[in-house]
Amino acid sequence: MDFHNTPEYKSLRSSVPLRKVVVEGNVEWSYYDAGPKTIHNPLVFLPPVSGTADIYFRQLLSLSATGCRAISVNHPVVWDVPSWCQSFHLFLNSLGIDRVHLFGASLGGFLAQKFAEFSGNGRRVRSLILCNAFNDTDVFDQTSACSSFWAVPAVVLKKLVMGTFETMNMDGSMVAAADFMVQKLDALSQQELASRLTLNCVSCYVEPQNVQVLSSDVTLMSVFDQHALSNSVQNEMSKLYPEAKKALLKTGGNFPYLSRSDEVNLYIQVHLQKYADTVYSATEPRQFLPPPSSPSTSSSKPSTSAAILTDSDSDSDNAVEPSAKTATPAAASVPERPVTSKQQSQVLLEQGLLEDSLPAEQELQMSPMHETAAAVTAAAAGADDL
Repeated sequence: MDFHNTPEYKSLRSSVPLRKVVVEGNVEWSYYDAGPKTIHNPLVFLPPVSGTADIYFRQLLSLSATGCRAISVNHPVVWDVPSWCQSFHLFLNSLGIDRVHLFGASLGGFLAQKFAEFSGNGRRVRSLILCNAFNDTDVFDQTSACSSFWAVPAVVLKKLVMGTFETMNMDGSMVAAADFMVQKLDALSQQELASRLTLNCVSCYVEPQNVQVLSSDVTLMSVFDQHALSNSVQNEMSKLYPEAKKALLKTGGNFPYLSRSDEVNLYIQVHLQKYADTVYSATEPRQFLPPPSSPSTSSSKPSTSAAILTDSDSDSDNAVEPSAKTATPAAASVPERPVTSKQQSQVLLEQGLLEDSLPAEQELQMSPMHETAAAVTAAAAGADDL
């Protein structure tokens, strides 16, 4: 399978443009922005060292189809973590984004945590989804060499990255994902790759006491099969976020968002469901339309959409209890033949709501004189009974 030739990838490249914006310091960010632009709390994807913004094409298409705003970025050429965080802050400002939900894979997951730490009390990061991520760059044991990456030829740097790609005991989808990532790696310039490897290996670690994101707002996504990070790294991440939700995949390799995209997309939707219909939602507000009225349906029966709204929002922090003031009144039952005066009948005839000719007994029922006579007769009968 070649991901470049899949209908999904072609759809992304043909329907979602690759945009660019330059922020202070002449730093250029390129990105794909899919979904409604009215959302100011989108889900932002951060790629690993070898990836570009389009590696998340399956997530962008799937999530935007559900009304979610999903943005995938390319890392700019910056050489230290604080500069990356400051530049990303300016990038979000340029798009008018208030808060973000971050999905980061490997290096992207590390930078997502550092940006949550950088944001401080501003709480600009609302939640984190960390896929095969790490919290300390010392795990790569390249701290001493990273200062010279800027001068290393691109072919040497690419071999250094490709050494982490495993192809043993993998199914066809996982092998195709690795091949796709190799092609993306080849497309990177020497400066792009060198800066990413520097961010990945420079001595730096996450300070959990400064990460202004609750553990309950974190999802740790990992796989059980072979991947670049060891099990000890996953255990450290679990200790760092003790209340985080676990999204475990039996297989998937280094790039489960490509090889197991359906499972990953489902985990993402479950993660974002907590913020649905709140000010932090990454999706458009859900609109529940009443079912079409039917003569055989009782007007007092509650609608299915109202029941769904109550069930799905029962666990939400901002759930609103229904009240009598906001409840929709039941539709009044319509009589088969409305009893009207002759003038009202004439108006209805002109509007086409009544037939031109009615039986004599029905015209008699609509006469005010007969109504009055019937009322007098009933009153007289009541007096005789007394």
